[in-house]
Amino acid sequence: MTSRREPRLADAAEIAAEQGLTPARISGLYTERAENAAGVPFPEIADMRGRARLWDHAQVTEWFAHRTPARLQEHTPPSRDPQELLNAADASRFLGYKNSNQVTTFVRDHPGYFPDPDIVEELGTTENPYRRQLWRVQTLLDWMATRPGRGRRAGAKAVPPLPDVPVDGDPDELLGATQAAALLGYKSVGSFSSSLSQGNLPLLKTPDALAENAGRQNGRRRWTRRHILEQAAQRSKKQNPAVSAHPPTAP
Repeated sequence: MTSRREPRLADAAEIAAEQGLTPARISGLYTERAENAAGVPFPEIADMRGRARLWDHAQVTEWFAHRTPARLQEHTPPSRDPQELLNAADASRFLGYKNSNQVTTFVRDHPGYFPDPDIVEELGTTENPYRRQLWRVQTLLDWMATRPGRGRRAGAKAVPPLPDVPVDGDPDELLGATQAAALLGYKSVGSFSSSLSQGNLPLLKTPDALAENAGRQNGRRRWTRRHILEQAAQRSKKQNPAVSAHPPTAP
């Protein structure tokens, strides 16, 4: 007899990061589901983790794939030179966001979701340095056409999958957000980052180190494989308390 596979569950923070929304908006889509019952209502809650709602990840992904395009998808950016450089605030407005700090928030809180800047200018003085990040208009247009969480469009490039990260490597090796997301079973770096910022990964709240001498990666958080796998085991136990199997742990 073949055992039934447990569905993968996701909370509002993870779903929000994948779909380019906020956790509050995900909760709103659920509470307002009766209003669009004539169409396809938002999926029902599959389980609870404390006070946090959990949904079947596959059902939610399918729901978004058939959802009416959101405001940002319908936004038509103004005509500008594709090679023109825009700072974070100008890029936010160009993309149609009401919040001029939206791009800054993406870069700071959701690494891997938004493209790296095309140019980083080191400004200020030795005592008070600061950086200015600039994106080409073409870079922003490409992201709008292929951004994660909106489903594939005709001619769109596929979002690159997370790498395969071995669980049996050096337990003290320092790994970045992309590798941590893969080991934890997230679909994207953005969903990992959002879940971390929401306090859902307490064992990783404090990084083990910050990247140095790594160019654009300077200052990015790093965790040991050991701590990531400990968090993976805890996360698996919370999502599927009836399942005794846990991810392998580092020696």
